[in-house]
Amino acid sequence: MPMPTTVRHADLGDLVALLNRQQATKVDVVASASALRSRDGLLDLSGVEPILDERGVTDVDGRYRPTAAADSHIGTRLKIPVGYLKWLREQSRTDLYDANVNGLLHGPGPLTDDADERSFLLRLFTSGVPGEAGVLRAFLSDRYGIIDNLDVLTAVLEGIREADADVEVRSCDLSESSMHCKVFSPKVSALAPGFLDNYRNPFDNPDLDAERRRVAGDIDRWRRAASREGRGYTPGKEPVVFAGFRFSNSEIGHHAVTLKPELFIRICGNGLTLPMFAYTKRHLGDKLDTGTIGGWSQNTYRKRLAVITAETRDKVTEWLSPEFLKTRVEELERHATTPVTKPDRTIEVVAKQLGFNDDERAGIFAHFIAGGQLTAAGIAHAVTSYSQTIPDADRADTLDDLALHAMSLI
Repeated sequence: MPMPTTVRHADLGDLVALLNRQQATKVDVVASASALRSRDGLLDLSGVEPILDERGVTDVDGRYRPTAAADSHIGTRLKIPVGYLKWLREQSRTDLYDANVNGLLHGPGPLTDDADERSFLLRLFTSGVPGEAGVLRAFLSDRYGIIDNLDVLTAVLEGIREADADVEVRSCDLSESSMHCKVFSPKVSALAPGFLDNYRNPFDNPDLDAERRRVAGDIDRWRRAASREGRGYTPGKEPVVFAGFRFSNSEIGHHAVTLKPELFIRICGNGLTLPMFAYTKRHLGDKLDTGTIGGWSQNTYRKRLAVITAETRDKVTEWLSPEFLKTRVEELERHATTPVTKPDRTIEVVAKQLGFNDDERAGIFAHFIAGGQLTAAGIAHAVTSYSQTIPDADRADTLDDLALHAMSLI
C-alpha cells in the first residue's frame, strides 16, 4: 500500500497517526551525483551503505518516484526549468526527463570533466516491498538542517503545555511540502460587531459546504470535526472571534518552522492570520558528509527543538491573551465596514493585485456573495472561507495570509 503523503482538514489524532506511519519508512541519505541516475522518470540510488538504526538494517539502494516537490528541487539544483520538467512528466516523456537529469548529473560522456561533483540530501520513504519503488520526497542541498514534522509538533505542544494555555487543535493539514496545524483558545474571545456585521455562514450554501467536505476526503471525519468545533450556535449568541495561532513546518526545504497568530471565527471555520507577527526558524545546517543520515548530533537537534518549544511558550502567552485579541479586533474594526458597491469589479482588482488565479477569483466572489457582507470585512471572510475548499493546503495557508491585505485594499 503506497505511503500516504497528504491529508486535509484532519484532527490531531489523524495527523499523529499518519506522521508515525511516515516516520517508520523515512530515510535520509547524503549521496554524491555519481550514485544517482534517472531511469524511466524514477531516481535510481546505488552504491550507498545500508543504514543501521533502531529499526534494524535498511538497504536504501533502489528506485524512488519523485513527488512534484522533488521534481521542483531537481530542476532547481540542476538548473533545469521546473516548468519544463513538469511538462515532460505530464507528457510521459521520461526519455527526455532522463536525458536532461542524467546529462547534468554526469556530463555528456565517460571522459568528460563536466560531471556534477556535488552531494545532495535525499529525503526518502522506502517502500518496504522488494522491487517496489519508494518515494523521493526532496532533493536538497547537503547543508540543509533537518527538523521533522513529528518533532516540531511535539515541541510546539510542549510549548503550549508550558504556557499553561487552554487550547484546542482545531484542524491539521499535511501536504507533500508542509505540515500546518491550527490552534485556538475557547476561553479567549471578543465581539467584533463591525467585522461580522450582517455576515452569514457561507457554508449554509450546500454547494459551498460540499466543496469544503470534498477536500477533507472523509466526510464522516469532517462532520465529527464540525460537531467538535461547535458549529450551529444560535446566530448572535456565539462568541464570535477567538484568539488562535497556526504553526507550520516543512521537512523538504520549502519553508521553515513558522508560528503566526490568527483570529478564528468558530461558526464558519474562517481563520484570519496575522503574518506581520510571525516567528520563523529557517532550516539552516552545517555541511553533511556523504552517507550521513540525519546530519546533526542528537544534542544539536534537541537544542533546536528546545528553541521552538521556548518560542511557542512565549508566543502563546502573548497571542492567546485577551489584551492581544482586543487590540487586533480594534484594528480590524477601523476598516471592516468600508462598503463594497461593485463586488465583481472590486474582487477582480483585488485578485489582480494579490495574484489570485481565475479559479480563485471566481471562488472568492462566490463566497463573498454567499456571506452577504458587502464590506471590506466581507472580502477578508470570502478569502478565508474559500481557502477551506481548495485541496492544496499550502496554497490555502497563503490565501489566509493574504486575506488581511485584501481587506486593506478596499
